[in-house]
Amino acid sequence: MIDLLKDLIRIKSDNVEGANTALLFCKNWLEERGISPLIYENDSKLMLVAEVGIGEECIILNGHVDVVPGNEDQFTPYVDGDRLFGRGTADMKAGVAAMMQAFYELSLIPEKLTKRIQLHIVTDEETFGDTSKYLVELGFHGNFVVCGEPTNLHIGLQAKGIVQLDIILKGKASHGSRPWEGDNAIEQAFAFDQKMRKLSFLTASNAFYDYPSLNLAKIHAGERFNVVPDKCILSYDIRFVPGQSAEDIISEIKHASNSFPLSEVIIHSTAPAVTTEEDNIYVKKLLQVTSTVTKRPTELFGQHGSADTRFYAAKGAGAIEFGPSGEDWHGEKEYVLIPSIEQFKLILVSFILE
Repeated sequence: MIDLLKDLIRIKSDNVEGANTALLFCKNWLEERGISPLIYENDSKLMLVAEVGIGEECIILNGHVDVVPGNEDQFTPYVDGDRLFGRGTADMKAGVAAMMQAFYELSLIPEKLTKRIQLHIVTDEETFGDTSKYLVELGFHGNFVVCGEPTNLHIGLQAKGIVQLDIILKGKASHGSRPWEGDNAIEQAFAFDQKMRKLSFLTASNAFYDYPSLNLAKIHAGERFNVVPDKCILSYDIRFVPGQSAEDIISEIKHASNSFPLSEVIIHSTAPAVTTEEDNIYVKKLLQVTSTVTKRPTELFGQHGSADTRFYAAKGAGAIEFGPSGEDWHGEKEYVLIPSIEQFKLILVSFILE
């Protein structure tokens, strides 16, 4: 399994072509072990689905082989003690390798499976999530989904929802030496941002989150020193707490923008929060198995970011992030703890068979 992971890391899968190459490597690995996966394609991006077992109940193991860009030497894996370093070790080729190994071992004992087990490997999670979304739209959403993101073998039960939007503030241009004859759109933007940060949706909380997050991600305004800018665009990335709705948040923001004449609110994307509950029967079983294997209490927590869980959860599946231990993913010293990969694989097999 570690050799499989090293082979995956060596594939520079930080673009579509590389991610497709990594996925086809996974396909060949499975085929060499008697498994016949299906390959789907959408917008030149490949996806893999394999299934074993029978029954109406379906558990999905989901992983992505695309990675964020890294230095060339990060695609040469190396081991230091119990750590395996390289781009994608933690996020999330270790999870993919363990899921593939678990799926293979389960394929050898179909008579012990009382449910269908699907393996989903996709090629676009880091950018848009188009590939898992596409599989879900084809009907592959199951009863319970484990996305093998790095969680230090704790369970990411919930995830914040997403609203990404632009606020366009409009003023009046004038000569820079006579600013009183114009209406500076950047100054309007300062005022709007202060108002934005006092809106009530930012006070929401639940058991896993103290508050939503608001990131002023981009500002675009002005072209010349000697011109009062008549337009300023503020781009916000909002991550809201489960229990809130994107529609209510957008409505409150639009109401606030009414104080700024001619302003516009442009919605780029929204995604619902993941709201898997603590009393989900699969979560309770996974908690028990994980604590037994790791010999320590397993924590439930909420993710501040989002993963492909959001697409499955939108169709009613229980969906979690759960995977091996590692650090510095997306960083220069990304690594995964080797013992946690074996533990993760063992947990998956035991969870499915119990």
